[in-house]
Amino acid sequence: MHPTDRISFPASRSAVRHIALTLLVAVVVAGLARPASAQLIPSFGSDRAGTSGFQFLKIPTDARSAAMGQSVVSNAFDVSSLFWNPALAAELESAQFAFNHTAYFADVSMEFAGGTVHLAGPRITVGASLQMLNSGEMDVTTEFEPFGTGETFRSVSMAGGLTVAQQLTDLFSYGITGKYIREGVAEIVTQTVVFDLGVFYRVGDTGMQMAVAIRNFGLDGTPEGRLSRTAVTPSGVIVEDRFEGITPPTTFMLGLTYQLLPAADAHDLLISTQLTNPNDNAENLNFGAEYTWNELLILRAGYRVGVEESILPSLGVGLRVPMNGPDLRFDYGFSQLDRLGTIHRIGFNLGL
Repeated sequence: MHPTDRISFPASRSAVRHIALTLLVAVVVAGLARPASAQLIPSFGSDRAGTSGFQFLKIPTDARSAAMGQSVVSNAFDVSSLFWNPALAAELESAQFAFNHTAYFADVSMEFAGGTVHLAGPRITVGASLQMLNSGEMDVTTEFEPFGTGETFRSVSMAGGLTVAQQLTDLFSYGITGKYIREGVAEIVTQTVVFDLGVFYRVGDTGMQMAVAIRNFGLDGTPEGRLSRTAVTPSGVIVEDRFEGITPPTTFMLGLTYQLLPAADAHDLLISTQLTNPNDNAENLNFGAEYTWNELLILRAGYRVGVEESILPSLGVGLRVPMNGPDLRFDYGFSQLDRLGTIHRIGFNLGL
């Protein structure tokens, strides 16, 4: 058998499909049966809350993943794979490009742009992405001037990544992303290099898919620069120029996806679940569903268990534009958090 030949299960396909669906349902029931604060695996994440920096790396960049409750590590088959799981980039059938905009809290905005292309040879895909968060202008305040000094500053964070992924067989792929990340607040700049690693496995023709990814694994960053602040001293000013290192928000993700209607012509429905275990907090369990009608209209919903602020399901819609040749899809995602408010995301994905 050639290594790229698809493995089939003609004799036991229905049995494997039944086992896969039973496993997925069991995980869903286990998550819903536990209180939000319960842990599915031993974790000390609650004791480490707030111990990492570069928090913008944890914000979903695309409307589809946000609408599906951030449960896409095993089904992000578009440019968002560069953010969630680089192995999925190898599963794309054509070159793709995408742009996404997130209207975050307090007039903070985030942009994401990326693209993937196939190289001639052993099923290798390369990609590039850029993520940027901008706080906008903010007033400088001190303990002596709590209403502002008349000066302003802004916080700008960015991550630029290069991805290489390979499809070893029709069932298995892997990928790696190297990212340069930079965070700037006023005159202080912190930068470092991190990596994303991912694998993806399709369980034959059963409709089951699974994936594992580790995101933002790398070196600590040390802030550099000088920050002056008013203080009760003979000079009236204290200059801060020594800072502690900042740890990236490394996250482990395990995901399962099941295609419920694999043989339907006009209808396509998948459900997914994902266990997310960050290094700076307790893990959470995410669920998502995506229904597609006639490959044109897409409806999405999701929910995150174990996230204190998440009290309502996330929702979203997608629309494919019928056209000859390129595949153009527009997406919208809506999320509501308890005290922070609403988040709106829009984006488009173009396949050539």
